[in-house]
Amino acid sequence: MAESILGRVAQLARANINALLDSAEDPEKMLDQMIRDYTSNIREAEEAVATTIGNLRLIEGDHREALEAARGWGAKASAASAKADQLRAAGSAAEADKFDNLTKLALHKQLDFEQQASGYEPTIAQQTQVVEKLKTGLEQMKGKLSQLQSKRNELVARAKMAEATNQVQDALKSVNVMDPTSELSRFEEKIKREEARAIGSAELAASSLDAQFESLEELTDEAEVEARLAALKGQAAPAAIEAPPSA
Repeated sequence: MAESILGRVAQLARANINALLDSAEDPEKMLDQMIRDYTSNIREAEEAVATTIGNLRLIEGDHREALEAARGWGAKASAASAKADQLRAAGSAAEADKFDNLTKLALHKQLDFEQQASGYEPTIAQQTQVVEKLKTGLEQMKGKLSQLQSKRNELVARAKMAEATNQVQDALKSVNVMDPTSELSRFEEKIKREEARAIGSAELAASSLDAQFESLEELTDEAEVEARLAALKGQAAPAAIEAPPSA
């Protein structure tokens, strides 16, 4: 279990987040899923680390007990050997042999426990390396998780800003946004047309008035002619009356 978790920890810790996001169709959803996966794998790794540490501590305990037992049997062997020497010196060879046999038995026990302790040492070394790697992997994963969470928050903020910008742009597209200067130009053109029409109307009115005055002047001239004609007629009439009769 520890080895399989260790493999996943190493794989996830080496993951290139930016490369994964570049290839994702929906980076936000992918980040959410990655955060869930990382959190789940961190929990599994923490359990694996705890289990591995627990097993390591048990083996270390067995190793200590084996060493203590080896030391104890070594002490017993020394005591039995000393007793055998004392008995042999006192002339009790048979009793001395018994204690020598006990010494050998104790030495066998000491050797057994020493071998047992030696057998634990490779496992302890291996499990210690696994625990250290798992701890390192856990720290890397927690760093990646923080990076993922920050990246997600940044991405969500950018997505919201982009969405708001797009909404504004869409709203602007639906409104006829006019250039104020072009509108002023159109208004100025309208005024010019009105001014031209006013000038034309004035000129038209002026020409009509001139025609009326010209007609009036013509009538006046005609009246003057008629008056003068009448005056001439008036002057000529008396002369015609005074003329002598013909013979």
